[in-house]
Amino acid sequence: MVDQIKEFLETYQFLNTWLPPVITVAIGIVAGWIFKSFIHSRIKKITSKTAWKGDDIFFNAIEKYIVYWLFLVALYIAAGSIEIGAPYNAYAAKLAMTLLMLSITLAASTMAIDLLNEWSASKGSRFPSTDIFTNLARITIIAIGLMIILQSFDISIAPILTALGIGGLAISLALKDTLSDFFAGLHILVSQKVRVGDFVQLDSGQMGYISNITWRNTTMVERANNVISIPNQKLSQSITKNFDLKDTSYTIKIPVGVAYDSDLELVERVTTEVAQSVIDDLDEASKDYDPIVRFQVFDDSSINFTVYMRAGRYGDHHPMIHEFIKRLHKRFDEEGIEIPFPMRTVVQKSSPE
Repeated sequence: MVDQIKEFLETYQFLNTWLPPVITVAIGIVAGWIFKSFIHSRIKKITSKTAWKGDDIFFNAIEKYIVYWLFLVALYIAAGSIEIGAPYNAYAAKLAMTLLMLSITLAASTMAIDLLNEWSASKGSRFPSTDIFTNLARITIIAIGLMIILQSFDISIAPILTALGIGGLAISLALKDTLSDFFAGLHILVSQKVRVGDFVQLDSGQMGYISNITWRNTTMVERANNVISIPNQKLSQSITKNFDLKDTSYTIKIPVGVAYDSDLELVERVTTEVAQSVIDDLDEASKDYDPIVRFQVFDDSSINFTVYMRAGRYGDHHPMIHEFIKRLHKRFDEEGIEIPFPMRTVVQKSSPE
């Protein structure tokens, strides 16, 4: 009888010790399964119907961690409630909390970058999509998360911050040019002097599309597909012409000359019709602007005028000019309108013998 009572007490003590933490972990796993099976799809539908994209970003950032977080919380509670196994139970609890905070840091990093991109898109700016801003945001959030994790282990971060301050001063002196390029890149991005995708011309004469802005360099791709790397400091100080900053459309000016005996009313009407046909037929043309013909000067052998059209952006004007010249030459020939070429009469006098 005594042995049975002793066996019962040992069984009761074992169950009393291990059953609550096992139940706690099981509850966490079941809660995660319930969320994944029933709640997840319903929340997804609700967020997809709202006009604000922030809730979608928030849910997408945390959805893959929810089950993991519930398990870690349950494991932390269970490990802390076990009265035996010290100090390993405390180590398990701290490990669970560390993994929890690390995953929260990663989720917050993803969320911050996506919110930054969404805000950028709503403002019509593309700068946060570049490497320099995404990496800066990610490194800042992860550094804060690691500091919190160290603090949770009762590790003082004051010496680390002091060492980082002194080391940062030494590094800033050693990497002065690199830091100058870095902060110049931030200035370029914030001021939106150039943006990714813009077509720009530098004061040195190079022209191309901005493809990326990194820590040190801005990459520009010429229309001939040559890649130019420009130090951010030089780009921030240079005089640049941005063809896309205000309006991406590009004005085309095509000079034309006709003979003095031409009917200028007919010339204007025919030229306008040809220009309009080019605008209607070519996808590169901007459909929001009508062609303009302006007579400008009486030249030596012709009356000169200029035809104005608008291309969708810089570079689209080449096929438009090509097609316009072909069509205008053919139409002038049909209408009997002469495009003169310079002529010079040479009078040769012979000297008397």
